[in-house]
Amino acid sequence: MSQNAQTAIPVISSTGLFTPTDSISNEELVASYNAYADRYNAANPDAEPLTHSSVEFVEKASGIKSRHVIDKAAILDPDIMEPRYRERPNDEISLMAEIGVAACRDALAKAGRDIADVDAVLCAASNMQRGYPAMAVEIQHELGMERGFGFDMNVACSSATFGIQTAADYIRSGNARSVLVVNPEITSGHLNWRDRDSHFIFGDVATAILVEAKDMAPSTHWEILGTRLKTQFSNNIRNNFGFLNRAHGNGPVDQSGPHNDKLFVQEGRKVFKEVVPMVGQMIIEHADSLGLTGADLRRLWLHQANAGMNRLISHKVLGREANEDDSPTVLDTYANTSSAGSIIAFHTHNEDLNAGDIGLICSFGAGYSAGCVFVRKVA
Repeated sequence: MSQNAQTAIPVISSTGLFTPTDSISNEELVASYNAYADRYNAANPDAEPLTHSSVEFVEKASGIKSRHVIDKAAILDPDIMEPRYRERPNDEISLMAEIGVAACRDALAKAGRDIADVDAVLCAASNMQRGYPAMAVEIQHELGMERGFGFDMNVACSSATFGIQTAADYIRSGNARSVLVVNPEITSGHLNWRDRDSHFIFGDVATAILVEAKDMAPSTHWEILGTRLKTQFSNNIRNNFGFLNRAHGNGPVDQSGPHNDKLFVQEGRKVFKEVVPMVGQMIIEHADSLGLTGADLRRLWLHQANAGMNRLISHKVLGREANEDDSPTVLDTYANTSSAGSIIAFHTHNEDLNAGDIGLICSFGAGYSAGCVFVRKVA
């Protein structure tokens, strides 16, 4: 291994984004849910009635106004209320790989990079379409990357920042010089669209981050000043879907469809109360270790899960109320896109920054997990 490889400086050369064309407004979503609730209540007169949702409730609870999805029609159909995707044969690219490839190609094009220059693909997302072959290896194959390696990693909503640190570590060690971290998030597939308290939360998207050695990066890039990861076990955000589900029970196992706990479930108030101080303190301590304060940060690209959480975290870090320029929001039109959220915010709100400006990419979520990536613009 050369000395240059040992001391390589990791940077973010570019990012990519794939956005589905379908979008569901709060008005459409609420109308669908309320129609379902009315049907349920009429069919189950002795059960506890379902309460209507409302646009006002959704926006007050989350700050979300709409969300992109791959399949709008089935989600809004009160008789279905979950996405429907055509099952693809094994010789056709999978849906998750397809949107991941689109985001990767966008990132490669923005950096002027050929796939032949890339050494590794990390597919970092909150759910994988299958156990194996790895989604990353399929994405690698579809991109035409004939050398190198790929693997999947899942740290829920923090997957992208965990992937960035992993890629940066490969570059520092000399094990790679160019790494694609891709985050295909088809979160509509694990959302319970029949649950009033969560049916509005998620949307579909894919992002990609090209992490490279500084000496091969385009002239405009983002130097990675430091990364920090944290995990702390909690059941307050959970999804019990997995390959052992069919083995549960002493008698015949009900496989008629996923039960509520096999979809996304959370204790929202507990999450809010516990995650906000954890993440705020983590950012401050990480910044301090780098010799930075809130006054040094030009912009925060935070995880896009809840507007109230971001407001409180930003205030703790900056020492003042943050405005849209300090901490931009994409939550209103994309909803929560799990690991992709902070990357969408970075992708769509970084070009106006000047050389030398410092910012923070931060994600947090189930686990609990949290990841910080401090970056400085080089132009």
